[in-house]
Parts: sequence; C-alpha cells; structure tokens
Amino acid sequence: MMYGANLPSTSCVVPLARDFCSGASPRWFEGLLWFSDTLGEAVHTVDLRGSMTTLPLPGRRPCGLGFRPDGSLLVASSHDRQILRYDGETTTTLVDLSNLGAGELGDLVVDALGRAYVGCGAEAAGFIVQVNPDDTVTIAAEQVNPRGLAIAPDRRLLVADRATRQLLSFGIAQDGRLTQRQVFSTELDGPPGGIAVDASGAVWTAMPLAREFQRIVAGGEVTDRLLMGSRIPIACTLGGQEDSMLFLLSNVGVGDRTQTRLDVTRVGVVT
Repeated sequence: MMYGANLPSTSCVVPLARDFCSGASPRWFEGLLWFSDTLGEAVHTVDLRGSMTTLPLPGRRPCGLGFRPDGSLLVASSHDRQILRYDGETTTTLVDLSNLGAGELGDLVVDALGRAYVGCGAEAAGFIVQVNPDDTVTIAAEQVNPRGLAIAPDRRLLVADRATRQLLSFGIAQDGRLTQRQVFSTELDGPPGGIAVDASGAVWTAMPLAREFQRIVAGGEVTDRLLMGSRIPIACTLGGQEDSMLFLLSNVGVGDRTQTRLDVTRVGVVT
C-alpha cells in the first residue's frame, strides 16, 4: 500500500491475532506489538507470526500504554485512575491520579525524555496529565477530551479530541508543559479513535462511525482510507522495519473474543 491510495476493502489487511476481549493503545516495542485488553484485564504482546503472550492484570482495566527510556512499561488503569509500572517481572502502582477529577484514564504516550502524557476523558471538561520521570504529576492541558495520543517527529503532541471531532497539536516545552495549542484537522467523519503518526507527520486515525482508518495530513486532507467493512476501528500504530507496517485493532461486538481482532497491513515508507 503506497500513500495516496484510497483502498476499497480490507483485502490488503492480514489478520494477525484474535481471542482477546477488547483492544486499545497498540504500541510497537522491541520487535513486538503490545496492546491493552481492557475488558480482559490484561496486556498482550504479539510477534509477526501471530504468537501471543499475556501479562495478566486482575482487577485492573488497562488502557493506555507507553515505554520509558529504561524499557519499563507504563499502563493507564482506567477505572481506578492509576498509572502502573511493569519492569519485566513485577507490576507496581507508580502514581494515583484519582484525586484529579472525574473521568476514566484513557490513552497514554511517553516522550523521549520519559515524560508520560495521559488522557482523562470527561467530554469537554477532560484534560491531559503529565507524569514526569521523577513521578511528579501536573495538569498539562485542559478543556480537551483525548481519545488518542501520539508524538510527532517534530516532538509535538497530537491529540484525537472526541468531543470536538478534531485532531489537535500541542508544542512540548522544555519542562514538558503543553503549549501552542493548534488545530491539526477539523470536520472529521465523526469522533476519532486511537491515532499514530508517521515519519512525515501525517496522522493515521481510527474512525469508528465511518468504519475506516484514515491518513490525514495537517490541514485536514485525507490522503488514504482503509475501509473495514462491518468492523469498528478502535486504534492503530506503526511498526516493523522502518515503520512499514500498520497494525489495526477493530471489533464487531464489544467483549466478544471471536470478533475482536488485530490486523496488519503494509504501508508506504516516508523518507
């Protein structure tokens, strides 16, 4: 699949894994695709052969995932609003965000310096929390309803805003504060889902109501559409050699292990 192609069907999409309850926040790390299974109370990893392993998180509802520079995994536990840390052997509670206001935790992304940005959705009153490498916490942005988060090659934070149906862009200051709020794209085909950013700065986003994944450039032009038929797109990420693979999470029925699926397709490499 080269950029600029409007794909008519899922014929170029290859199923990679299934048999999990729900999928969220896919991340490519050290040759594996990691994602949360919120209803299944687990985090899964899948290799390119489709072999899946599971990190059980009983009693938790994992959502956003991100990796710090030391390789530790951060997990946003949505219902109890805690950030968990998995060091490869044990899982501990890193910070408790339950005192910061209403709304469950959603997506999470970590920048190159180890700062985590976590979405807390409460419609127009949502916000983004900044968790610093020393585990201190600040409110990074308010009046935003983040459904998906990603960091662009120019180090700006991209946000899929569910309430306004926009893609937003924030500058990241030296101390990690979010500044220079801008609209990356408006008038989307419904509320956006999870997002990923390619090497050119274009955003791949799940569009659940439109039943497709879209590639959108700054200003709002849709350069590519990946139609999913009856399937509901949830989230996506880029990975593999030179980020040449687009991993897609989708479902038909929420919580149905036979219908939730991880797919993969090849995309053009931007140089």
